[in-house]
Amino acid sequence: MDNIFVYCEIENGAVADVSLELLTKGRELANTLGCKLEALAIGHNLAGIETELARYGADTVWVADDKELAPFRTLPHCAIVCGLFEQEKPQIALFGATPTGRDLAPRVSSTLHSGLTADCTSLVIGDHKDAKSGTEYKNLLYQIRPAFGGNIIATIVNPDHRPQMATVREGVMRKEYAPVPGAGEVKQVEWKKWVKESDLVVKIIDRQIEERKINIKGASVIVAGGYGMGSKENFKLVHELASVLGAEVGASRAAVDAGFTDHARQVGQTGVTVRPKLYIACGISGQIQHTAGMDQSSMIISINTDPEAPINKIADYAITGDVNEIIPKMIKYYKQNSK
Repeated sequence: MDNIFVYCEIENGAVADVSLELLTKGRELANTLGCKLEALAIGHNLAGIETELARYGADTVWVADDKELAPFRTLPHCAIVCGLFEQEKPQIALFGATPTGRDLAPRVSSTLHSGLTADCTSLVIGDHKDAKSGTEYKNLLYQIRPAFGGNIIATIVNPDHRPQMATVREGVMRKEYAPVPGAGEVKQVEWKKWVKESDLVVKIIDRQIEERKINIKGASVIVAGGYGMGSKENFKLVHELASVLGAEVGASRAAVDAGFTDHARQVGQTGVTVRPKLYIACGISGQIQHTAGMDQSSMIISINTDPEAPINKIADYAITGDVNEIIPKMIKYYKQNSK
């Protein structure tokens, strides 16, 4: 009881990156609380999956393995998660903010009458005092996320209901092996006692999955353009600089809305969250909606005509000037000085 659970998404036998990121964060939270980290894997042909999950800190791996449970279907998975949570009574439950997680987590939350905070950007443990009653709560999960269109950062707590539930988007948390691997003890889920025949009435006959043509999430260097690029024609300079650097191209929402580039390249609260080694922001003002998706970059270089642009507050290097003049110079001198 009172442990932390992470719902692990499985696709084609592989654990989704967002689930491994949540295990990394879950391990950190579990160490703070002095409790166990437990993973839940539902699918088919999951033998040996506990080895990978243990590397990311899972002490216990609950496994529901049956051909009826793959691919994901809402009703049986929801019944299993709710049944296990009612049995084990975790204090915290984490899900990826993916199509699967956004389908499953709200249903689980509604069934269990617990709170749910979507699209969190940070999770920490802290105390809380109720302003009205004066009641003090210890070791609550601070669920932190942008709110009101990204204009403020809200810290949300759930003092009275369990589990405290949150979804987190892919790329927001770092993914790394635990300093000390978890035990990875396997426990079989007796799922048939929770899944009714009516939960299995929907059958998936065929699936057509199109691979992403653009995937900037894993890029180590990203050159991103904003509305300040001026036009779709000028945005080609971003592509040129990225090509020279061996980088991927990103964009702000304003640039995407203006038709300068594809939505798949959008970085920010309503786009992709990235953590590259180098992020070059070209003509991007840096409102919180954008910076929420890239402020964990190892190094940030901004190019903007406005020296007071918000992006400069988080940039390691700020270049003040016209992107249409500076980018060609960067391309020229990089070519001259690179081997």
